[in-house]
Amino acid sequence: MTMEGGINNNCSSSSSNEGKPPNPLTFTAAHSNNFFLRHPSLVRTRIADEPFGPILNPEDCKPEFVPLLRSGAWADMGSRGSMEDVYICADSFVHDYGGKNPVEGPGAFYAVFDGHGGKHAADFACHHLPRFIFEDDDFPMEIERVIASAFAQTDTAFAEACTSDANLASGTTALAALVMGRSLVVANAGDCRAVLCRRGKAIEMSRDHKPICVIERQRIEDSGGYVDDGYLNGQLNVARAIGDWHMEGLKKQDGGPLSCEPEFMTTRLTEEDEFLIIGCDGIWDVFMSQNAVDFARRKLQEHNDPVLCSKELVNEALKRKSGDNLSAVVVCFQSQPPPNLVVPRERRVQRSVSAEGLKELQGFLDGLEM
Repeated sequence: MTMEGGINNNCSSSSSNEGKPPNPLTFTAAHSNNFFLRHPSLVRTRIADEPFGPILNPEDCKPEFVPLLRSGAWADMGSRGSMEDVYICADSFVHDYGGKNPVEGPGAFYAVFDGHGGKHAADFACHHLPRFIFEDDDFPMEIERVIASAFAQTDTAFAEACTSDANLASGTTALAALVMGRSLVVANAGDCRAVLCRRGKAIEMSRDHKPICVIERQRIEDSGGYVDDGYLNGQLNVARAIGDWHMEGLKKQDGGPLSCEPEFMTTRLTEEDEFLIIGCDGIWDVFMSQNAVDFARRKLQEHNDPVLCSKELVNEALKRKSGDNLSAVVVCFQSQPPPNLVVPRERRVQRSVSAEGLKELQGFLDGLEM
């Protein structure tokens, strides 16, 4: 029912109560060839190369950490009447999408799409977003600009698809994570979340884009929208998403209160980084980030299987009464299970009593005897 190190299958069919969300390689939409329009409006930004400095000590001579990727995913419809989540779990984007990987080490792509108002937008984004990324001539040298452009192109292409077929009208949040060599890049638009486990500590690699968030509320109001009882324009409980062109007042060709622009977080992976959890908001409705890391870490120590770990995360969320569709992707960066963390004991402090103190104590005791 799930898949390890690959792209999930079944992209445009409805999901059963326990199983795989759809396969992006099988999704088609009417006149889809007309939708591959490059989006030139985004500013080009180049990620600067890290400067090389002198070797200061023998520690700098250690070989660089190279992640050994193992991944798995699991999904469940939960208490909802239909399944609107989709995920991608590709340990090699060169193999699955033909993208260039000029760095040594792995080149992987993982994503979760949480649909709302139907599954069409999630299926569409699952199919088109990675292709817009990996077919861009500037990938991976201008990676953030390329990914941001791909989000915008996917959004525009879906708007065109909806004009041809009104039944496609829907929306989806989107979170994508790329591993290239030792670099982890996370792009998020919506309320899915990515959490990195760094030696047992939860490091949030994305921010939930809720309308009530101060930053998002300000952006919404600056764009002519408003937040009513926690909902964007009283209609939607996320502040960023792909699609939703059918909802009045949320999107315009030149912008709007509902943004598809992703927010980026990047980090350099080291030997302390153990695994990454990517999940839809149904997971995070019942798990705090550190709680999820603690739970997953214990499970990986037991069996070291990212597929089984993702299934256990989903099942635990069901036990905790999550009321949403559930999808989780677990990406391990090392071949060994997470090590036991040894908490260093506090050094014992030897205390002594001075001769003067002993004399005073003896005098006190002699007084008691009298």
